[in-house]
Amino acid sequence: MEILKTKKTLQDFIERQKEMGKRIGFAPTMGALHNGHLSLYKAAREENDLVISSIFVNPTQFNNLEDLEKYPRDTQKDISILEKSGLVDAVYLPQVEDIYPEKTESKKYDYDGLENEMEGKSRPGHFDGVGTVVEELFRQVQPNNAYFGEKDFQQLAIIKKMTEKKHLPVTIKGIPIYRAENGLALSSRNQRLTEERRNESKIIFETLEKTKEWFKNLSVSEIKKKVKDVFEHQNNMELEYFLIADEHTLKEISQKEEGKSYRAFIVVNVDDVRLIDNMHLE
Repeated sequence: MEILKTKKTLQDFIERQKEMGKRIGFAPTMGALHNGHLSLYKAAREENDLVISSIFVNPTQFNNLEDLEKYPRDTQKDISILEKSGLVDAVYLPQVEDIYPEKTESKKYDYDGLENEMEGKSRPGHFDGVGTVVEELFRQVQPNNAYFGEKDFQQLAIIKKMTEKKHLPVTIKGIPIYRAENGLALSSRNQRLTEERRNESKIIFETLEKTKEWFKNLSVSEIKKKVKDVFEHQNNMELEYFLIADEHTLKEISQKEEGKSYRAFIVVNVDDVRLIDNMHLE
């Protein structure tokens, strides 16, 4: 596996691969890798000649400096995980100046309102940071296909919108959420939970599963009340929000309409760790 530590090294590598006509699959990460990330590379391996990873903790998508400082970093461990997986041909490890050559600040994006829903309401500017780093990485890596997990469903929708509006020649692929045995969606933040808290957190997935059933017969307001009741009886957990939204616009709904696709979204704080999850509803 090639380890590419500068933008120039990456560009030389990409140029050689393009000359050979290689199709490139790419999944950018912020490190703290786990099996959820590897599921992206597994999908990429099946559809491309070459698979590239990147590891870069992007400062402009953190609203909270403390959260940025706490974000788990162990690049050597991440490289070891990628090498052992056998799924990745090269990993790009850019420095801040490779992504932000002038000032470490985001560009402004218009995502047709997707950025104003859910996470966007509590994290102003977050999706400008996401768009800035992903656009720059796409321009540098020049992938044919790029892979993102559905756990961050709003981020996936926003990256699709950015790619479309910027006319970037990249196909965006959403990969199903990779879950632990107890159903908890795998996340780099989970590493900050004790084993006991990780086990207790399975209630998030269980609640989404129940929501899927409730959605067949109950109103949206009745479902929201049931979810609220579930978390009022949990110690060490605080429900930040639960909502059901149109899958395409991400706008919260108050009632169902025939012929539309919906998804339930939930955010729960366990101790000081913020866990997000979602599920498609029939």
